[in-house]
Amino acid sequence: MKICRFKRSADDVVRVGTWAGETELFDLTSLGITAVEQLLEHEEITKMEFQTHLIGEIAKRSAKQQTERVSLSDILFCPPIERQEVWAAGVTYLRSKSARMEESEFSATAYDRVYDAERPEIFFKSLGEKVSGHGESVGIRSDARWNVPEPELALVLNSRGILVGMTIGNDMSSRDLEGENLLYLPQAKVYNRSCALGPCIKIGSRETAARGWQIKITIERNGAKVFTGETSVDKIKRSFKELADFLFRCQSFPHGAVLLTGTGVVPPDTFTLNEGDIVEIEIDTIGTLRNPVVIV
Repeated sequence: MKICRFKRSADDVVRVGTWAGETELFDLTSLGITAVEQLLEHEEITKMEFQTHLIGEIAKRSAKQQTERVSLSDILFCPPIERQEVWAAGVTYLRSKSARMEESEFSATAYDRVYDAERPEIFFKSLGEKVSGHGESVGIRSDARWNVPEPELALVLNSRGILVGMTIGNDMSSRDLEGENLLYLPQAKVYNRSCALGPCIKIGSRETAARGWQIKITIERNGAKVFTGETSVDKIKRSFKELADFLFRCQSFPHGAVLLTGTGVVPPDTFTLNEGDIVEIEIDTIGTLRNPVVIV
C-alpha cells in the first residue's frame, strides 16, 4: 500500500490519497483521513490485515461512488509528511565514507572512525514544512561551488519509533563546505530546499524486502543525461532498527520522524549541479522522485 499527499489542479486543498491502479489515486477524504499522520500513528498500520481491510473499504465506497478516483495527470504531489522532523544518517555506505574522506582535507579520519564505530553519525536535516515534494524544486547554495544530490532510502517512523513505511529522499549537499571543515556540516546540509521526499510512502515493507531494492539516480542537463548511478539498499552497513534506535535515544518525536539512511552513489569530484538540472531518483516498488534544481 502506498499513500501520498496531493492537491488537485482545481483547488489548493491538500488531500491524502492511495494508489488505484497505475494512473489514478483514491481520495481518502470520504474515510475521514485528512493527514498521513492519522495512518502512520494507527496501531495496526503495519499489519497486512489492516491494510487489506482499508483497501476493501475504499473499494466498497468507490463502487458506491463515495470515494473519488483522481487521475495522476490532474494532481500536484505534496511532500508525503506533515509535522515530522527529517534526520539523516551518514557514512552508512563504504562509498560514502570514501567520498567524504576524499573531500575533507583536515578531518578525513573522522569519517573513517565513524564508519566502524558503535554509534552512527546522525544529524538534523529539515522540518517537515520545509521539505520539497515530487515535482518541486531542490536548491543549491549560492555561496557554494560544489553541490550534489544524494539519493537515499528514507525510513518513516511514527512517534513510538516504529518503522511504518519508506519513501525516497534527496539529501542535497554542498561538498566544498563540508570538506573545508567538519563544523560546517549544518551549513552544507541544512538550507532552503535542501531536502526532497516522495512521491509517496510505501507502508508496511520489511527490511528484508527492502534490502533487495535498487536505488538509481539520473541527472539531466539541457535534455541530456550528464550523470547516472546505481546502488543497492543491501550495501547499507547498519540495520534499520539500529539506526532508528539511535535516533530515538534520549529524545522524542511527538509527530514521528523520517530518517535518511545515507547514500551509496556519489558523482565524480569534477561534477557539480547547475541551476536547471533535473534530478530523478528511483527506488524499486516505491516509485520515482523528480526535482528541478534552483539556486537559493
